[in-house]
Amino acid sequence: MEKDPSFNVLGSALAPCSTDPMTGFFRNGACDTCAADHGSHTVCAVMTDEFLAFSKYVGNDLSTPRPEFGFPGLKAGDGWCLCAGRFLQAHEEGCAPQVNLHATHVRALEIVPINVLHANAAPDPEN
Repeated sequence: MEKDPSFNVLGSALAPCSTDPMTGFFRNGACDTCAADHGSHTVCAVMTDEFLAFSKYVGNDLSTPRPEFGFPGLKAGDGWCLCAGRFLQAHEEGCAPQVNLHATHVRALEIVPINVLHANAAPDPEN
């Protein structure tokens, strides 16, 4: 699988999302993507208890550890590359987590409007 170019929604180089826990479609810590990433794991989100409960409710339990898959389970404050569609669904339901724009892949814009990402943006550590 060949990665798409690593650019973020701000037009610059894609920043890492999380290496602890290790995230991303490629499990390289970044929200890189490719044609095989049918879920578009491109939105770098900071987990909240509210979002984790929502995700579990809609059928994707991200908080329970699954050691057989090397998955530690997520907790509030963890960075994670979310599926763009799930992020948009959470936004529409009023429980979207904050987004690290520097670490959100530009391909997220194919699903999530830029104004929605900006509305949920985490404070910019570079400012």
